Amino acid sequence: MAGLYFEEFEDGMVIEHAIRRTITESDNTLFSVMTMNPAALHLDHHYAETETEFGKPLVNSLFTLGLMIGISVHDTTLGTTVANLGMTDVNFPKPLFHGDTVRVETRVIGKRESKSRPTQGIVTFDHVAFNQHGDEVARCRRQALMLKRPAK
Repeated sequence: MAGLYFEEFEDGMVIEHAIRRTITESDNTLFSVMTMNPAALHLDHHYAETETEFGKPLVNSLFTLGLMIGISVHDTTLGTTVANLGMTDVNFPKPLFHGDTVRVETRVIGKRESKSRPTQGIVTFDHVAFNQHGDEVARCRRQALMLKRPAK
């Protein structure tokens, strides 16, 4: 199991995730179609080239959010999370485009024991995604209900 137990997280802990992912046009198209998002901004090259300031399709921001959190899972919550409790403060300061490569850093910004579940605790993460140029492209705060280390 790669994820960390509640006790292993420390306030201020920073994890630079080794997994990186280059986003393809297929990723963006499939995600947009699967989530019923027909926005021309994501799917129509001609529209993006002629009607937007970007000149090319933007990666769907919800794909970016999911990818950012997904990249973090192996080092943080794989096999040790009970549930995501919420995501707040979601921001996309710069756009992503087909061919961009995403890397992610996670900072633990708080933790507390669960009041109603003695074998679990709540960890608050700040996830930040960067493109290959080091530009911040996404950020979110996430709370996860985490397992404590099992008693022996």
